[in-house]
Amino acid sequence: MSDQLEALQPLLDEHAQVEKELADPAVHEDQGRARKLGRRYAELGRVVAAAKRYREAEDDLTAAKELGEVDASFAEEVPQLEQEKADALAALLKVLAPSDPDDIRDVIMEIKAGEGGDESALFAGDLLRMYTRYAESKNWSVQVLSSTESDLGGIKDAQIAFKAKGTPAPEEGVWAHLKFEGGVHRVQRVPVTESQGRIHTSAAGVLVMPEVESDDEVEIDPNDLKIDVFRSSGPGGQSVNTTDSAVRITHLPSGIVVSMQDEKSQLQNKEAAMRVLRARLLAEAQAKRAAEEADMRHSQVRTVDRSERIRTYNFPENRISDHRTGYKSYNLDQVLDGALEPVIRSAIEMDEAQRLANAANK
Repeated sequence: MSDQLEALQPLLDEHAQVEKELADPAVHEDQGRARKLGRRYAELGRVVAAAKRYREAEDDLTAAKELGEVDASFAEEVPQLEQEKADALAALLKVLAPSDPDDIRDVIMEIKAGEGGDESALFAGDLLRMYTRYAESKNWSVQVLSSTESDLGGIKDAQIAFKAKGTPAPEEGVWAHLKFEGGVHRVQRVPVTESQGRIHTSAAGVLVMPEVESDDEVEIDPNDLKIDVFRSSGPGGQSVNTTDSAVRITHLPSGIVVSMQDEKSQLQNKEAAMRVLRARLLAEAQAKRAAEEADMRHSQVRTVDRSERIRTYNFPENRISDHRTGYKSYNLDQVLDGALEPVIRSAIEMDEAQRLANAANK
């Protein structure tokens, strides 16, 4: 614990330095640098606030003990002030524990229908609606970069960008909330195509990636790209337009393929495809780095394994269950309408507990 508190002063000094830099008008001529400094300032602001609360609690307790020697009314306050100091210390240690530097980033999400055919595509559409409604409740902007509809009105796949407005605190960042959503989402319900009323099980996959902030953050050699253009098409092969505006980009070194066709312009589709490609490459680089660094332990609630079943949505029982955290509730209808916060909060709290335990064992 003392080692963790020793790390406090350098962070307070850095906060003062970043504050000084942000006050320099020249810094804001470089928007990329100003954005990074602003986010770091927000991160360090949590430490400063927690440190202030702890020191105030410590001072109040010391004063009450001293005055309690001459006035019994002050002595009566000591137990409560000791608890306030303990709570303040716990909050301080929480913000000092290693956090995810990407928490403040925006997110690109991919939703893909899996096992179950048309029913899986309908469920993938339900997930898209759920995340869109949740984003609206958080006041994030939502941009559907690309989507392919199924014949029954579901989606075969979709790529969506979620963006926070302004510069949120790290704990309120889009990535901080949605990073736990990656994996296989399983649904149990009676399909609309089922005449016998039997419950079927199908699944959809979700991939969540932090969005790249600038083009130079992920370097891509143009010679590593194979770019094809083709005519956009809708469900069942129906033609959407008569020009070759759709774009397919293959990143040859990694084998990643990204296709975009929703925009009418070939240039717009290419820009959207490059946006997703950069996010995928960043996610792969981070996963590789985490695997190579012994000090970076994988979270129990976030994994890069796209085949991991993380959650079950049971319609007959109106139940949602998270298999990582043990969370269970019987308000599935509300969750699918965007009331996802308690489910996500269970993952955040489990991850925080794990990071605190890891920090305490070092």
